[in-house]
Amino acid sequence: MADEFRPLKDAFGKFATGIAIATCVDASGGFRALTVNSFTSVSLNPALVLWCLELKAAAYPHFMEADNYAVSMLNADATALSNRFASREPAPLTPDEYEVWETGAPVLKSRIAGFDCRIHRRHKAGDHVILIGEVVRFDIVDGAPLVYFASNYHSGIKAP
Repeated sequence: MADEFRPLKDAFGKFATGIAIATCVDASGGFRALTVNSFTSVSLNPALVLWCLELKAAAYPHFMEADNYAVSMLNADATALSNRFASREPAPLTPDEYEVWETGAPVLKSRIAGFDCRIHRRHKAGDHVILIGEVVRFDIVDGAPLVYFASNYHSGIKAP
């Protein structure tokens, strides 16, 4: 069956975005993670960020139950991580892939920036939920970003 949304997806794909992994702690104390390209800053005071979660995502119920989440903006070498957490049932994170900060949500080591957040608000919007988080800790790591444009990864951007 043809994807009726392919033309719209192709148009949206003309906006280059960074790739990030959003993570949370699930009800059993395990970690859930998924690839996102909808991450953006919202406010400086208070420090707020957002990303969008598809209602039919396998991780949806876990992020809806969580009080916190983390977002790791991926470095140019993290294509495999992005692909892994874009799948419906990814292999779980291994201890050598992350560190844990204040909220308990894992922050990936393959990052150029990390954000540890408390849920500030959730807004249903169409077939997604917008998760706004208040940043409780962040960092910056040297490196170039993993970029997504026109349904392909790119890593040619040089870090300053």
